[in-house]
Amino acid sequence: MTSPTLVWIRRDLRLSDHAALTAAVERGGPVIPVFLRDELIDGLGAAPKWRLGLGIGHFAKALDAKGSRLILRSGDARAVIPALAQELGVGAVYWQRAYDPASVERDTDVKAALKEAGIEAKSFAGHLMFEPWTVETKQGDFYKVYTPFWKSVRDRSVEAPSAAPSSLPVPDVWPESEALDDWALGAAMNRGADVVRPFVQLGEQAAQSRLGAFMASKVADYDRTRDLPGVDGTSNLSENLALGEISPAQCWHAGQRAMQDGKSGAETFLKELVWREFAYHLMWHTPRILSDNWREEWAAFPWNEDERKAEVKAWKQGRTGIRFVDAALREMYVTGRMHNRGRMIVASYLTKHLMCHWKIGMQWFEDCLIDWDPASNAMGWQWSAGSGPDATPYFRVFNPVTQLDKFDKERRYVSRWIAEEYSTPHDDALAYFDAIPRSWAMSPKDAYPEPIVGPDDGRKRALSAYENRDF
Repeated sequence: MTSPTLVWIRRDLRLSDHAALTAAVERGGPVIPVFLRDELIDGLGAAPKWRLGLGIGHFAKALDAKGSRLILRSGDARAVIPALAQELGVGAVYWQRAYDPASVERDTDVKAALKEAGIEAKSFAGHLMFEPWTVETKQGDFYKVYTPFWKSVRDRSVEAPSAAPSSLPVPDVWPESEALDDWALGAAMNRGADVVRPFVQLGEQAAQSRLGAFMASKVADYDRTRDLPGVDGTSNLSENLALGEISPAQCWHAGQRAMQDGKSGAETFLKELVWREFAYHLMWHTPRILSDNWREEWAAFPWNEDERKAEVKAWKQGRTGIRFVDAALREMYVTGRMHNRGRMIVASYLTKHLMCHWKIGMQWFEDCLIDWDPASNAMGWQWSAGSGPDATPYFRVFNPVTQLDKFDKERRYVSRWIAEEYSTPHDDALAYFDAIPRSWAMSPKDAYPEPIVGPDDGRKRALSAYENRDF
């Protein structure tokens, strides 16, 4: 009989369009899915770690329904994966690729150890549509500007998604597994978990339903409604894409079909998928985007890096006195996600009006977002700050007041997320006070604050700093 195949599950919590799982079934022999909690998992922020735990549990049930199991182990992957492979007598270990530098280094070491032990080790595409090393300019360099990147890939063939395996061969005896509850992946969420949980759409089936509903009723107007935070006009698939509960290829082909059906917003949706690809493309070629200014000359810019400042605390608490900013930050605390227009306004206000380093915001999002994605989060913050590739110019300072008038004229968004100014606040606005740490000592009965930095004053300060920069 063919020896077993260990499938190392990571951010690919689905059965369909799962290249590593499909290859393991085609290889023959038992298939043993394994999820490993290593230092990279332990290092996640509160919200993404909690959401990952939910995803793991749901995926384990999906495997159970197939007559299979998800084996849980913890420790350093460099030691645990090769040791487990030896323990189980597997002939191959398959997984789908990650692209952040820490994961790449880890996976390279694991692959070398497995091959040294005579075990086949193979990684597969799946988290992206276009592998970063396959997209080049005519000069053989990588793209640093989005629009040429989009033009380069928009007509490329994306392999059609594969169906879930009809069955998964199982071993005669399953190896021991740790218990997911013992990992306590949601511990840091504290009371916020109960608030955010109703907004989670968990698992592969929910993701497919989301995609189907979006293509059926919302994609036609997507190029208009995606900028309106008070309207449910987006796909809301970010949390599912982040954990691989749906693949980008599945989304791409659905978007292509919508284009063929004449739905005008479908191309804009495809561009957003490629924006995500662009972020990974940049992270692969320039890993410093995760931790340092992509434009290295910005190291000299006089950003505040002290998180203890009162302005930073007010920003985190959604108490800046700027309604668009506060509504967006509160939306994130209640739902674990934030509308994209809100992300731009929130980031611009922190880095330009408040003159705070983009790292402060990036790390706060990393702790609070259930759809946290390393590449998109880093590129988004550096784009907003002006220090990144293809970034908004530093002198382009969003006015959060006029932006609100433009994109939330009827104040649907603000009234949903801010409680203090309303006699009968929206339930979601009140939920914010159930989610936040008690130490913040905030109440919906508090007076809404005056702006800590007004739009005009903040703009003048930002432009002054930009004009007097040393680079």
